[in-house]
Amino acid sequence: MARNRERLGASNVQAEPPAPTTNSNEGLMSFVVPTEFVELPSGGRYYPQGHPLHNQETIEIKHMTAREEDLLTSRALLKKGLALDRLLESVIIDKKIRASDLLVGDRNAILISTRISGYGPEYATKITCPSCSTQQDYEFDLSNIDVYDGSGVDPNDVTDNGNGTFTTTLPRTKLEVTYRLLNGHDEKNFINQVENARKTKREERTITRQLKSFIVSVNGDATQKSINYVAENLPSIDARHLRTVQRLSTPNIDLIRNFECDSCGHEELLEVPLTADFFWPDR
Repeated sequence: MARNRERLGASNVQAEPPAPTTNSNEGLMSFVVPTEFVELPSGGRYYPQGHPLHNQETIEIKHMTAREEDLLTSRALLKKGLALDRLLESVIIDKKIRASDLLVGDRNAILISTRISGYGPEYATKITCPSCSTQQDYEFDLSNIDVYDGSGVDPNDVTDNGNGTFTTTLPRTKLEVTYRLLNGHDEKNFINQVENARKTKREERTITRQLKSFIVSVNGDATQKSINYVAENLPSIDARHLRTVQRLSTPNIDLIRNFECDSCGHEELLEVPLTADFFWPDR
């Protein structure tokens, strides 16, 4: 998934090792954290001109260190839901890039590579069998993850508008809907809305909230009132079509893996769970 290289710093590699110095700390203090280039599922195609990632196929990140672990354990950042954003901004070399502006698939690719550089590709966690509810230890290999570039959508169903938006005609109502790819800011807003509804014991409305998050316009009407009405009243076949084409249009990494229960033998495709264990393998 990534093309890796070590960052050697400004000095060139010498043919012979440097002569020993009297100060034993000099070699220690000259240590440079390695970096690597991560393949972006989007290939930079959907970032606007002027954005640092416009048409960039890769992004350079540094390996995870104890400083990044501090960010992941900060109670203030965790409470505000900012820990992962701060982690991403810490490891990304180009400081002009904001984590919240990254497309969801690109964020996932960087997080996976950061996890691998920090703790290795083996991800051990607990899985609850969907059939018998037995909880068991399971290990995923994060190094064997495919990159999906978003090309799986049928061009007869969807028009790529070339600016990060797409247009499709719904099968039943024949409405022409333009939708967009989501970034980290959108993802965070969606999660916060669902969690707030849960805390206040209101209807979560996960499907309609999801539709509202990526619909740009309906028959050219981009007012929020019209978008809300359509999202809440679409026939199920149209809502399903819209969710499907939006997912297929989204460049991402494939986190789906085959799971087989040791207790009952049930087999099912499951998504790799990115829980707290993801960045804390010793828990």
